[in-house]
Amino acid sequence: MEQVRPDIAYDCDVLVIGGGIVGLSTAYAITRAAPGTRVIVLEKEQGPARHQTGRNSGVIHSGIYYRPGSLKARDAAGGAAEMVKFCAEYGIAHEVTGKLIVATGRDELPRLHALVQRGRENGIPVRELGPAQIEEYEPEVRGLAAIHVGTTGICDFTAVARQLARASGARIRYGARVVRVDRRPELGVAVLTGRGEIVRARVLVNCAGLYCDEVARMTGDDPQVRIVPFRGEYYELARPELVRGLVYPVPDPAFPFLGVHLTRGVDGGVHIGPNAVPALAREGYGWGTVRPRELAGTLSWPGSWRIARRHWRYGAGELRRSVSRAAFTRAVRRLVPAVREDDLVPAPAGVRAQAVLRDGTLVDDFLIREGARTVHVLNAPSPAATASLPIGREVARRALAVLAAA
Repeated sequence: MEQVRPDIAYDCDVLVIGGGIVGLSTAYAITRAAPGTRVIVLEKEQGPARHQTGRNSGVIHSGIYYRPGSLKARDAAGGAAEMVKFCAEYGIAHEVTGKLIVATGRDELPRLHALVQRGRENGIPVRELGPAQIEEYEPEVRGLAAIHVGTTGICDFTAVARQLARASGARIRYGARVVRVDRRPELGVAVLTGRGEIVRARVLVNCAGLYCDEVARMTGDDPQVRIVPFRGEYYELARPELVRGLVYPVPDPAFPFLGVHLTRGVDGGVHIGPNAVPALAREGYGWGTVRPRELAGTLSWPGSWRIARRHWRYGAGELRRSVSRAAFTRAVRRLVPAVREDDLVPAPAGVRAQAVLRDGTLVDDFLIREGARTVHVLNAPSPAATASLPIGREVARRALAVLAAA
């Protein structure tokens, strides 16, 4: 591969790897904060938002779940309001619907009350409901108690990503898979794509999502985490009239997953899911997709085995719901008893890029790290789509600081 040399002209000032919503928001933020900065985005797919961004339930999260003071709590709450404003400005389908978080068992009541307190600490207005009040919002939902979170909404995140791409002013190259990076701290970076193109930049920003740890290692930086892919499987509700809006169970605080929930999208359909099962490839959207090299990478990471030992009971339940529609239906019926097994129509799955530490800890906040001439976004799963505008500004701020120091 050709090396970066002092007498070679740079193709851009900042090179962003990854054309999901975080990468495109970063490009958008850079060109607004520093007009005239030359930005190129490399995306291996033939269009934007083909993975995490375009394969989620389309929920604009309120920020109620996240630890006070964390980036998730701050950026989700602020990002939700910004996302609604962005969608309104550009005519992108969206709606502020509110949602219910419902306790169906007495053991869930303490966790529900803890969520009320967390919501208040995060500045999010919540309303506590009894059984009769639940039915006023959702006639088919049954529960012992619930909270209503009014700032939750829905939107078309793929359309948001496309608009960010158009408005950023960046040059976006689709079908440009990164295969090698040559980083010289005193000079810059040169990136080789699968098509044999070389792109030279002063600074590299890694927003590669499911492959962000691999890209970090290509640059010579140690990410100190491994992306362990978890597939989230969805169904479409054949009788969408059973649900008016968004209905969630009380989540287990030990996990970053929210449990099987029902969400009415901007298209009027109701998605049910996701569960969370280990994927056998980073883009493993079904059990039939196995990539031995990627699976070996997951299995060789000590943190993967520590997760399995620590949480095998939880994982067994998720696997059972993956292979049994009846088991999945039982989870849904806890919230909406009228749902029948034949109401569940298979829908496209998603894969969560979850960063895991060597000791098996699931990274529970957004994670951004810097190296020489590099900025790496190493953990940005949900609610990153909701929070993408403030995340993009933060990554842009760091990238421009690295550029100024170069």
